[in-house]
Amino acid sequence: MNALEQAVYAILISFVIGVILCPILIPILHKMKFGQNVRDDGPQTHLQKQGTPTMGGIAFLIAFVVASVFFLRDNADGAAVVLMTLCYGLIGFLDDYIKVVKKRSLGLRAWQKLALQLLVTAVFCFYLLQSGIGTAIYIPFTNGAEWNLGIWFIPFLFVAVLGTVNGVNLTDGLDGLAGGVTLIVAAFFMIVSWAAGSAVSPVCGAIVGALLAFLLFNSYPAKVFMGDTGSLALGGFVASTAFVLKMPIFIVIVGFIYLWESITVMLQVGWFKWTKRKYGEGRRLFRMAPFHHHLEQCGWRETKVVTLFYVITALLCLIGFLGSKSMF
Repeated sequence: MNALEQAVYAILISFVIGVILCPILIPILHKMKFGQNVRDDGPQTHLQKQGTPTMGGIAFLIAFVVASVFFLRDNADGAAVVLMTLCYGLIGFLDDYIKVVKKRSLGLRAWQKLALQLLVTAVFCFYLLQSGIGTAIYIPFTNGAEWNLGIWFIPFLFVAVLGTVNGVNLTDGLDGLAGGVTLIVAAFFMIVSWAAGSAVSPVCGAIVGALLAFLLFNSYPAKVFMGDTGSLALGGFVASTAFVLKMPIFIVIVGFIYLWESITVMLQVGWFKWTKRKYGEGRRLFRMAPFHHHLEQCGWRETKVVTLFYVITALLCLIGFLGSKSMF
């Protein structure tokens, strides 16, 4: 079975598992009252989502892992991606569990979440350095030229992984937004990894199938949310896949939505604090951050915002293909 066939089978297996699991999981989450708490200061249209089951990321995470297992024999790189995705998903699960079950609104404390993320990323970094993948990364649009970061690869990896993971987490604010954007990004990595002859292509296919199934229940109006369980797992997947393929710079292109959402939050917080010190009153650059909420506050319908972000990501993935076509 060649790599393309493996990827297709992985998509089908994870899709079937996801379609079966979601209808089973959603009533259980309802019964256990694992409902989403909606911010009072957010868009008023979101108040109707109060109580919608969260932690639905469990379903597509299980589908992803089970489907991937069929293709992990003699596939260390694929196993590394699966473990990174699973470990970040477990961090998100702990955060969700504390928020929903323990009724502590902030979930894991910031230092606890950061410590766990640093630990998981450190293990992944060790794998990359020991596996032969090394410290060189591809530079887009340079006919396959590589940039060997040497010792600087380690801090670069930590910044890129944690930035990507938390960028995906910030993007998860509208029905189907983070799932759909990441589905497109995962499809990009699946095709690129197949072209490169990388063993991670079926793993990418597994996440594509799992997200296709999940979006049947997460698209507007959502019957279930992925929670941090899902968003952190997806961030771990995107970051680890990019590094295994030596393509972390491409995250800036194909995952620009994650980056932009993070930038708008940092700008909003920074501007508010600076104006509060200077003028005694905090001011805002955006009506609300992240940016998808700003568009909503400007009168955009939720579905229009989601569609816009899908289209932008698809176009950026096409640009990403142009930037990688001569690398393999």
